[in-house]
Amino acid sequence: MAKNGNDAEIDEGLYSRQLYVLGHEAMKRMQISNILISGLRGLGVEIAKNVILGGVKSVTLHDQGVAEWKDLSSQFYLREEDLGKNRAEVSQLRLAELNSYVPVTSFTGALTNEYLTKFQVVVLTNSSLDEQIRIGDFCHSNGIKLIVADTRGLFGQLFCDFGEEMTMFDVNGEQPLSAMISMITKDSAGVVTCLDEARHGFESGDFVTFTEVQGMTELNGCDPVEIKTLGEIICDTSSFSDYVRGGIVTQVKMPKTVAFKSLSSSMAEPEFMVTDFAKFDRPGQLHMGFQALHAFEKKHSRLPKPWSQSDADELVALAEEVNAAQSGSAKQEQLDQAIIKKLSCVAAGDLAPINAFIGGLAAQEAMKACTGKFMPIMQWLYFDAVECLPEAEDAVLTEEECAPRNCRYDSQIAVFGSKLQELLAKQRYFLVGAGAIGCELLKNFAMMGLASGEGEVIVTDMDTIEKSNLNRQFLFRPWDVTKMKSETAAAAVKQMNPSIRITGHQNRVGTDTEKVYDDDFFESLDGVANALDNVDARMYMDRRCVYYCKPLLESGTLGTKGNVQVVIPFLTESYSSSQDPPEKSIPICTLKNFPNAIEHTLQWARDEFEGLFKQPAENALQYMTLVSSPRTTLYKSLVTDKPRSWEDCVVWARNHWQCQYNNNIRQLLHNFPPDQVSSGAPFWSGPKRCPHPLEFSTNNDLHMDYIMAAANLFAQSYGLPGSTERSALTKLLQDIKVPEFVPKSGIKIHVSDQELQNANASVGKRSELKTLLPSTEAASQFKLCPIDFEKDDETNFHMDFIVAASNLRAENYDIPPADRHKSKLIAGKIIPAIATTTAAVVGLVCLELLKIVQGHKKLESFKNGFMNLALPFFAFSEPIAAPKHKIDWTLWDRFEVKGIQPNGEEMTLRQFLDYFKVSKKKLGKHVKALVFELCCNDETEEDVEVPYVRYTIR
Repeated sequence: MAKNGNDAEIDEGLYSRQLYVLGHEAMKRMQISNILISGLRGLGVEIAKNVILGGVKSVTLHDQGVAEWKDLSSQFYLREEDLGKNRAEVSQLRLAELNSYVPVTSFTGALTNEYLTKFQVVVLTNSSLDEQIRIGDFCHSNGIKLIVADTRGLFGQLFCDFGEEMTMFDVNGEQPLSAMISMITKDSAGVVTCLDEARHGFESGDFVTFTEVQGMTELNGCDPVEIKTLGEIICDTSSFSDYVRGGIVTQVKMPKTVAFKSLSSSMAEPEFMVTDFAKFDRPGQLHMGFQALHAFEKKHSRLPKPWSQSDADELVALAEEVNAAQSGSAKQEQLDQAIIKKLSCVAAGDLAPINAFIGGLAAQEAMKACTGKFMPIMQWLYFDAVECLPEAEDAVLTEEECAPRNCRYDSQIAVFGSKLQELLAKQRYFLVGAGAIGCELLKNFAMMGLASGEGEVIVTDMDTIEKSNLNRQFLFRPWDVTKMKSETAAAAVKQMNPSIRITGHQNRVGTDTEKVYDDDFFESLDGVANALDNVDARMYMDRRCVYYCKPLLESGTLGTKGNVQVVIPFLTESYSSSQDPPEKSIPICTLKNFPNAIEHTLQWARDEFEGLFKQPAENALQYMTLVSSPRTTLYKSLVTDKPRSWEDCVVWARNHWQCQYNNNIRQLLHNFPPDQVSSGAPFWSGPKRCPHPLEFSTNNDLHMDYIMAAANLFAQSYGLPGSTERSALTKLLQDIKVPEFVPKSGIKIHVSDQELQNANASVGKRSELKTLLPSTEAASQFKLCPIDFEKDDETNFHMDFIVAASNLRAENYDIPPADRHKSKLIAGKIIPAIATTTAAVVGLVCLELLKIVQGHKKLESFKNGFMNLALPFFAFSEPIAAPKHKIDWTLWDRFEVKGIQPNGEEMTLRQFLDYFKVSKKKLGKHVKALVFELCCNDETEEDVEVPYVRYTIR
């Protein structure tokens, strides 16, 4: 077994997506942290799963109880055959498989003070209040971080105590902001003005430092300066030299120290983290309610019975007593008896979605405790999802309907009754994607009993499992790498709940698979859940759901950020009703000649990769298969540049290096000398950084990295063998004679995209020239191979080329280089991801699913959500209602004509078309089109009866 620790290397292949969220330093601090998780019911196993995937030093699982039927509703690592066995011991074997770098042990004894000293973080779940206070006081006085997490049906509680002095090294996890300087005044309140290209984004309280300032050089490398006025960067520059030009101002992340009260102290003076501002007073009410639950359980040795009115009344009375005994800010002016009663009615429940949400948050807090990365919850968080209960005010569940049945869904039946369980079993759902979100959804589906009867879950994903998936796609194991995601995930959740009916497909959703996912398929569905990683596929599925009037569950994550959107036919807007603004593109001229940031050089390197190793081969292959006039652009690929050996590839790479990093720069400086003035100002100023040519040296590792990668990729393009012998490569390079470059006059270099566009427009269409290209028959023997960029293969030279090409160009322009890790993130357009956010988001998705299955119809019952676990921040809102047009129709409305006339006779096609014209006229000019479909083809004669017609307002 591999080990974590100070001297352990971080497995970037496994942790790559998480590293982009936490960073290397935070990961190293996690790798020296031992964590105890007490309580291995549904919440405990959820926290343990996320923490183990995160990569701490060790995890100890503690539980003195045995598995019961009620545990199987959410404890996904317990089986029916495990009933009567210790929960920690059974779970240990399955949790240990999640991450070979994290030793996982079980412990079934009492949590003595001596035993607790072994850990840096203690997480308590399913523990009594007395136990929480005892352990809380000990941990607080001994520097052990404490997290208390609890769920009771549709309610959740979280408490954090990280000691009297906890240093947070990065409170938000965002990349430091940077901006170019246009002016700095010289006075006691010196004002720094940034370029107008974009708002710099600095805020009051931020700290910044300076580099590359010309003239007022005292600022360069100075201690961080605090921004005290919103929108202005001010410092005393009166004693400094005169400002000349240039400079970059960069945000500095400053450590922040926060203090926590112990659990016993904060009970009376709690500080609440609000999760839903529509329930602003709810945390204080639940603070009393949870204490009353502990008192009830201590008195009766059990929780209130599901939907028992007598137990609910008693809990209200106990809550009143608890509240009356308060002397601090925790005391409520008046208790909300209705919410306390609901807490009593569902407290015996244990729901997978609630555990997923609270478990994701608790695991993230444990990581914060280990790393000092991100801002902790200060200090209490309460959450409820009472909107999941039946909408009708008179719909009261009974004790009999919610009584245990000695089945795996007992804890869910305790909350919603047996009728909902029957509905869940009949559901037929389409899950699109089996990645991180898909795996979490499938786990929750299995625990909830979705499609466990007559229904079915169809999951499709065309991808195979890669090593980097294992850090967050928890249904997969190392031995599953290269297998299909959908089939493997389906088999894994069948182990969790053998009753789930699930089918795995390997199809991409889109127009090319509409014969598979056709009318009959969509008409048979009860709903769709998206687990996708791109907007185009999301919008396609949204259109399909709108067309077939199916509810859609949409969600996504980006590092610690997550969002949930629910789309309900005839009620809400669709996913496509609103769109994010497009990503800001980099101007072409900036990429070609005037980069000023590492993002520019990395995009340039990606374009180089495509232009050198993919597009020429694709063009040549297209030429071979098309009967057309030869094109001049292919001549180099097929004739002049065609290598015949590894040595030829090295020669090509060396000459290309000289062209890109020396010759082209010299030509640019010939056109625009370093001292050139334009419109009274230096040409090389502001965003234009003056470059300098590089001189090749075999003693420079970066130069050699470029040649090695470029030559091997060029060889791959032509089907030639490559080489990794660095000494032999050095010897080859020493014998290569590079032609001397002389800058040319009359070469036009465009300084803006508008100038480039005007120049292209004036050229017009050029006639195609024939060249001495080989015949298609002769060309076919070249074996040209287009190379598709793949960022995660460490042996294919792709990222080697990107890193070297980008950093060489950065050196040309004096731009700070980027390491391989950062280069891979930007050039590979990687989406940072972490298991905690995914778990929490999917928990919220499944709460919306419960509402859909029950048939909720009120807009206020549903919740769209956004969260950022780093801040932490939560925002919930009602979905936006479906937009109404002037004719009072929404995008969900349909005319459905069964082909029956008032006299009872079947409608002919001619009669239907006449009816259609009249209907369209009545609807008015605001209708852009009426789309309709007929159960007949284009050749149907007009007197044929129409058995079924449906058309839709657009």
